[in-house]
Amino acid sequence: MNHAVISCLHANLAAVEAVLDDIDAQGIETITCLGDLVGYGPQPNEVIELVRQRGIPTCQGCWDEDIIDGLNACECSYPSQLAERRGHRAHHWTADTITEENKAFLAELPMTLRRDKLLFVHGSPNSQHEYLLPDMNAFAALERVETAGAETLFCGHTHQPYVRELSGGSIRVKVQQRGNSPATERELKLPMRRIVNAGSVGEPRHGSTKATYVVHNDDTGAVTIREVNYDVDKTCQAIVQTGLPEVFAWRLSHGFEYAERAEDASHVCER
Repeated sequence: MNHAVISCLHANLAAVEAVLDDIDAQGIETITCLGDLVGYGPQPNEVIELVRQRGIPTCQGCWDEDIIDGLNACECSYPSQLAERRGHRAHHWTADTITEENKAFLAELPMTLRRDKLLFVHGSPNSQHEYLLPDMNAFAALERVETAGAETLFCGHTHQPYVRELSGGSIRVKVQQRGNSPATERELKLPMRRIVNAGSVGEPRHGSTKATYVVHNDDTGAVTIREVNYDVDKTCQAIVQTGLPEVFAWRLSHGFEYAERAEDASHVCER
């Protein structure tokens, strides 16, 4: 059975509708969302209500959390003062626009979802704010998956889709015994684990304007990254018309982040 995983919808209704149409066209009935339903985009209520209407199980993303708990100005979210000011504008606009009913929905979202050995999170099992980038230290990446008790970890947050297999690793332990006894060595073979990043439906940053999501086959374990065209201009026009920062429309039309990368991408918010 095929299972679709979507993430980072970011109030982009045109992209969400296009991706759901693509999922439906394949006959996929099971969908999991990794959060960030809001933020940056111009249709937060419409996107939340569509997710609610479809009954899509959803994790809480960092934007969803911040709308409920208040602004998070830590460096992991805003690596520059300019980015922070833009983020604050978007936060205030989004918080003022979302209905109380939809805020209550965001507040009730869980941090993680689990299906057998599949774990679904927004950033990492540790925090919605941690970035699991594809070039993260392999041992640290494996630790995130293994300590969460998962075989495959699905995440979003980076807006860059990837599938990373963590295999062939081992830990060698050498223990010196008391006295003249020789030291003992033990090598632990680490099991194969995977991290699958679904990319972003509503704000792709992988060098293309196409919305991304992944399809996981529950029987074979195969993962496919899918890209979907949508009316980017329509969303860009809506961003400008609502008074959100125009750079959001500009970077959406180019498909990359535009100087928003933090120096320490693994930094976890300690708010």
